[in-house]
Amino acid sequence: MGVSARVLIAEDEPNLVESLSFILGREGCVVSAVFDGESVMERLRTDRPDVLVLDVMLPRRTGFEVLKLIKTDPGLSGIPVMVLTAKGQERDRKTAEDLGADAFVTKPFSNQDVVDRIKRLAGG
Repeated sequence: MGVSARVLIAEDEPNLVESLSFILGREGCVVSAVFDGESVMERLRTDRPDVLVLDVMLPRRTGFEVLKLIKTDPGLSGIPVMVLTAKGQERDRKTAEDLGADAFVTKPFSNQDVVDRIKRLAGG
């Protein structure tokens, strides 16, 4: 039942990275993580994932800034991006959609919901 999608998680909370890595790994995904917005861009250029899980609140560059850079870069714009936010405010969802996010999940989230969305984004 595994997807074996390559998933990059951009999230600055180690506990969340650990739990996401565990649930996605259990589904057969190959998971790697970065902890700030600058590192996301560096990693995308050297090791392109099938899906990016992007937190809004990141140090060194916000998730929204990263999303805008990805979606305006012809070499990266095809990467599906799932935005994570703790706020869950309608404004954040709208901003994420306007910038081209492919999915939007509010923390706390259901593990199954995240797995299902990543499978969908990875084409599984």
